[in-house]
Parts: sequence; structure tokens; C-alpha cells
Amino acid sequence: MNDQPDSTTFELLGMPLFDSLYRYARCLADDRAEAEDLVQETYLKGLRGFVSFAPGTNFRAWMFRILRNTFLTSRSGLRAVPPLSLDEEEPPQEVVIDNATPETTLIQRENREALRQAIERLPVLFREVLVLSDVEEMSYKEIAETLSIPAGTVASRLIRARQKIRVTVGELMRSEAS
Repeated sequence: MNDQPDSTTFELLGMPLFDSLYRYARCLADDRAEAEDLVQETYLKGLRGFVSFAPGTNFRAWMFRILRNTFLTSRSGLRAVPPLSLDEEEPPQEVVIDNATPETTLIQRENREALRQAIERLPVLFREVLVLSDVEEMSYKEIAETLSIPAGTVASRLIRARQKIRVTVGELMRSEAS
């Protein structure tokens, strides 16, 4: 039996990550087309470099690291990116609750919008940790591997990101109320 990784093995490991990689690319990139290009380039680089992947290590973190490095290389030294616009995304489906009133529905919609705006305003340094943790449900260790930073830094950035979001949401809600 051949121990060398092949394209079939890469496909089996890589394809389930497609949606997660795309969401992360959207977190980093300015627009949908750039995110799609990043994901495509990530898969190409991953396939080409798959012979160097060490079996038994974290493939998911490896692919996310390739995507992030590809993004950073494309930005040639840029440390932060402009806020991500989610306007192009399809609006989230509303869940109708039997006892919901128009007022509670409006409040929930305003809260979601304030949260979306707060996340958009986060510097990418904090936004990417938040997305990897809370959306992609990566462990601190996986995030640390993906971003090539210590786990303590992951924890610190996540705490700061959540604090910044709380403050920004509060400010947005107060400004809407006045």
C-alpha cells in the first residue's frame, strides 16, 4: 500500500472544509469574488503541497493557515483590512415564533444589525479570532496553529474582541434610541 498522500485523500479531507474556508475568507476579504479567489488558491496550494502534509497533524488548521497566508501575501504587508461588508449576503431567514410581537421582532432585528455592524468594525486581528472561535468552533489550540500565534494570544484577542463588540453594540443601540 502506498503511504504517499494523493489527490483522492486530499479531496476527502479538504472538501468538507469548503464552507468553513469560504466563511473565513469572507471574514478576511473585502468582497465575495476575492473570497472565492482566496479559497480557490488555497485548495490549489493545498493540493500542490499535500505531499508535505504530515499525516496525523491537524489538516483543518493546515488549510486555514494556507488561506490566511495566501490572504496576507495578497495584501503584501497589510496588517489590517477595511471592514467586511455583509450587504451582499442573503438576509438571514427569520424564525417566526408563535408568541412574537411586531415589537419583539423589530428589537431582535435591530440587535442583529447592531451585532453585525460591531463585528464589521473589528480590526481583522480580532475579527478572525472571533470567527474561527465562534463561527467555525475551533479550539484555542486549532486557532493558534492556524494563525501561528500562542494559545494565550488567542484567548487575549478573543476577550478583547468580545469586549469591543459589547462596547460597540451598546453605542449603536444608544445612538439608535436617541
